[in-house]
Amino acid sequence: MPDRPLARLRLVAQGLATRPYASSLEAVTAFGAMQGQDLPGALASAALRTASGDIDDVLAALDDRTIVRGYPMRGTVFLAPAADLRWITELCAGPSLRAAAARRAKNHDFSDADIERAHGAVAPRAAGEGISRAEYQRILTDIGIDPAGGRGYHILFVLIADGRLAYGPWNGVDQQIVLAAEALGPGVADRFGGDDVAATAELASRYFRTRGPATIPDFAWWSKLPLGSIRRAVPLLADDVVHLGDETYAAAGVVDALEVALAEVRHPLILPGFDEYILGYRDRLFAMDDATHDALVPGNNGVFRKSVVVDGVVRGFWTRAGRPDRRTLEVTETAGVPKAAWPGVRRRFREYPFVAP
Repeated sequence: MPDRPLARLRLVAQGLATRPYASSLEAVTAFGAMQGQDLPGALASAALRTASGDIDDVLAALDDRTIVRGYPMRGTVFLAPAADLRWITELCAGPSLRAAAARRAKNHDFSDADIERAHGAVAPRAAGEGISRAEYQRILTDIGIDPAGGRGYHILFVLIADGRLAYGPWNGVDQQIVLAAEALGPGVADRFGGDDVAATAELASRYFRTRGPATIPDFAWWSKLPLGSIRRAVPLLADDVVHLGDETYAAAGVVDALEVALAEVRHPLILPGFDEYILGYRDRLFAMDDATHDALVPGNNGVFRKSVVVDGVVRGFWTRAGRPDRRTLEVTETAGVPKAAWPGVRRRFREYPFVAP
């Protein structure tokens, strides 16, 4: 069964009920990183936490290269502040880079040498305005590397996760591939004097402020940092992160903030498929029943459906149908959307920060 009190607190912490951030950069910085596999959804997730809810603000931040995407952890792409992506990646990306190297060792289609050859060809072209994904694939083809069969993606993943490239400005359909040296801020050495414990405490503080109440195992699942490393960092958590018992932490004042924002919390929301409210925790059953959870990822294929949330609980899933000039909302109910919530659901659809018509 859903845990409605916990769900309400997390809606407030996540900024979805109160939209406390003045800009998308402020929101993404507060979160540290936001799940980013579905790029339009990731951009919407940032916009939905701002006072204006404006998608143009997110696109402008991409163009300014203050928000970027990379592979900081779990081998997964995340939206992150350019100022922080390098140190977060250095802190967390080691396991996914080692896993990628192990896959290459078993795959004779390409090698470490091919990755270096690709970098040598791509880097000069990625300087300045960057290159599109299609241009990247053409470069690989030109130097004799077939990007098909996952090779192009794998090479790009490695070059981003090891800090040489990044996803930067919006080009109308996707993000340009740019040089990390021209886009990203400092690494762990410059930002924290090489202190991984201090870096872990900073990332954990951002996680607990924006997703708490949450546990140390939640943060370990999200970041893939070792539990021992996280526990060593706990004494360094920020002063505005409080211990609630049983290795559970949250932003100071979140309970009081819920009391003030209870009416907003009860309003319906429609969320992108990979929103941190759904994917930011090891256990998602705080926000949905078992049947809804089973329907969240149809066929267990890794693609998360877009959720309809009422008073913190996922009641169903939504899609946008129709022609570009005549879009309509379609909802699949799994737990019954209350009748009184339907006007709010439709209003949220009208206000939703879509990237394209």
